Amino acid sequence: MLAVSDLHVSHAENRRVFDRLRPTSPDDWLIVAGDVAEMFAEVEKALRGLRDRFRRVIWAPGNHELWTHPDDPVRLRGEQRYQALVRMCRDIGVLTPEDEYPVWRGAGGPVTVVPLFQLYDYSFRVPGAHTKEEALRRAYEAGVVCTDEMLLHPDPYPSREEWCWDRIRKTERRLDALDPTLPTVLVSHWPLVRRPTDVLWFPDFAQWCGTERTADWHTRYRAVVAVYGHLHIPRTTEYDGVRFEEVSLGYPREWSRRAAEPDPIRRIL
Repeated sequence: MLAVSDLHVSHAENRRVFDRLRPTSPDDWLIVAGDVAEMFAEVEKALRGLRDRFRRVIWAPGNHELWTHPDDPVRLRGEQRYQALVRMCRDIGVLTPEDEYPVWRGAGGPVTVVPLFQLYDYSFRVPGAHTKEEALRRAYEAGVVCTDEMLLHPDPYPSREEWCWDRIRKTERRLDALDPTLPTVLVSHWPLVRRPTDVLWFPDFAQWCGTERTADWHTRYRAVVAVYGHLHIPRTTEYDGVRFEEVSLGYPREWSRRAAEPDPIRRIL
């Protein structure tokens, strides 16, 4: 079982990395933890290419797939865009958070692999910012503002946080119904706990990185590994005895400082 995220294939340098991604055996599964691309057609093309190479591909959405970019012919917004991405994935044989969770029975199994879509609710605020409004004001003053504020629309929800809270409720019902005898691999674009954001260069950005409402999911739902991306800080950490894997490639200006020829795929089990 392998994982990667934040491929951002709209960048030519990242497309060259993408073209080199290959399984190590015919039975390899690949987890894709969001931010494949911004344009609907590019997301489909990339996921289709991965599905042709790997035995099974499991996708959880990132914020970039949910953008309604001004240059994208697909003008869907919010929940409608997400559901269109789910339908596209089903058409090409890629599993999503809306499908039955698969059970990995290879080495390290059996475990239930759970792709999640939970968004964020601005609760990862910097010290001293007691409300979303204050946190956003400080971020704008510092010039640290996520593009989601312009391109990620929550329709039909009145706000992104209310969309997040509805996703949390729906997801917890499914998680509560899982086989309690099986451990899990929890897969999300945004980290389930706040602690990974402590190393961000710009602390104000943390408010776009998750929700405090998932802080106990890795222990509550028996995770052996929690896979995430979004931060573009690939590393392995441990929280409450659970291994967390940040599996992002990131932007060329970031990964080129670490390796001339990055190999972003991480072995999970």
